[in-house]
Amino acid sequence: MRGMIVGRFQPFHNGHLNAIKYILEEVDDLIVIIAASQQSHQPDNPFTAGERYDMIHNTLVDELKDLTRVIIIPANDVKDNGLWVAHITRLVPKFDIVYTNNPLTEHLFSLTEKKVRRPPLYERDDYNANHIRELMKKDKKEWKELVPKAVVKVIKEIEGVKRIQTVNSSDKLRM
Repeated sequence: MRGMIVGRFQPFHNGHLNAIKYILEEVDDLIVIIAASQQSHQPDNPFTAGERYDMIHNTLVDELKDLTRVIIIPANDVKDNGLWVAHITRLVPKFDIVYTNNPLTEHLFSLTEKKVRRPPLYERDDYNANHIRELMKKDKKEWKELVPKAVVKVIKEIEGVKRIQTVNSSDKLRM
């Protein structure tokens, strides 16, 4: 059985990692969709698809060693929710089950013949990309404890903290 998980992974964090490990206990293969791959350098989407790919791939290499059961695919967003499932489905190999905690994704896939399951959430208040980006914006070092070491390395290499601060900055005069 092949599963699929969809996320923006902005950034990939320990909650995502725990979900993937959980899912891999239930399925033979897993497709990881990097959603909204065309978006970057924005407050809610600061990282490029390639950077997110590196975060996920490097983490899974460290954690799983063998990635033969995982396929990582970037997918551009479609602004029409009625077409989104068909768009995603045509990008990926055949799959049997979708794992998501996003209510809209769950609803859209539930309209198809695909099974939809919710993976457990792990300490959601901490392992939350909005929270992690907010810590990075404020230059609080605690964010590094919430993401895998491989993600810290990628973010350091691309000056991701500085990018988040820049895309959240304003031209308003500071007093």
